Amino acid sequence: MSVLQVLHIPDERLRKVAKPVEEVNAEIQRIVDDMFETMYAESIGLAATQVDIHQRIIVIDVSENRDERLVLINPELLEKSGETGIEEGCLSIPEQRALVPRAEKVKIRALDRDGKPFELEADGLLAICIGLRLGNGKYCTLRLFFNQV
Repeated sequence: MSVLQVLHIPDERLRKVAKPVEEVNAEIQRIVDDMFETMYAESIGLAATQVDIHQRIIVIDVSENRDERLVLINPELLEKSGETGIEEGCLSIPEQRALVPRAEKVKIRALDRDGKPFELEADGLLAICIGLRLGNGKYCTLRLFFNQV
């Protein structure tokens, strides 16, 4: 595994719309592993767009012990409800934090690291983290966070 370079605003590559992953294979799994290595340095979530890989891949681990990896490949937001928010940070906007409204609960569909489909209902910090990474449906353009800082 290797740590990837994180793009920072105002880098225009952060605004690219990520494309769906066509096939979950060894290359995608390597990207996922590298993304976790990168994310664990300072964050609880990372979208592939943030490391200049414009595919719909998100990695998250909100656990205190950093041992509950969640991989979302080609995620789709199925439902959201309520509103909450915390002061958020983003690896692509170093040393900036902002309070951003997020859904209190979300339901998503995605593929896991092995390409198996699953659905997940999340609330609390996990729902917030998923909301930040899914952003406005373009898979981590981070526009909502950008607008707050």
